[in-house]
Amino acid sequence: MFIETEATPNPATLKFLPGQDVMGARGTADFTSAASAARSPLAERLFALDGVARVFLGHDFVTVTKADGSDWQALKPQVLGAIMEHAMAGHPVVLEAEGDAALEDSDPADAEIVAQIKELLDTRVRPAVAGDGGDIVFRGFRDGIVKLHLQGACSGCPSSRATLKHGVENMLRHYVPEVMAVEQVDA
Repeated sequence: MFIETEATPNPATLKFLPGQDVMGARGTADFTSAASAARSPLAERLFALDGVARVFLGHDFVTVTKADGSDWQALKPQVLGAIMEHAMAGHPVVLEAEGDAALEDSDPADAEIVAQIKELLDTRVRPAVAGDGGDIVFRGFRDGIVKLHLQGACSGCPSSRATLKHGVENMLRHYVPEVMAVEQVDA
């Protein structure tokens, strides 16, 4: 098994591409601590490594964010080994799916607008964000404000807020006139 690695716009995060599905059609999973990783044997294995601060599981990639003071030169081979051992052993990546729909806050009267926003996010934004090792998740739409949650390499990236405001907000405002602004939320 050969695992490619790619840098991301976030210098604390590397993207690992194992050449096979990680989450597949199940979506994505973001683990911000070892305590939050209980539903993912792979994330637990990665958090067991000294220096891992965050694990994000995408369709066909894994992004790992290192803790402050950790060095990629020492940590990267350990992460590669852990991903390879996990895949070779045939262990599941996640034990159950997480329901993101329950975290959404939107007025039912805005269902058509929300559908347009989600389609634009899915077709134009998420593929680009996934290319950088992250994901963007819709969390709500109220009073013209779209609430989005950044995951993976995008969370904590120095350029993420600018991308969100200047790229995503401008695009949504162009295609969906009801959108006035975009805000980043933490969950």
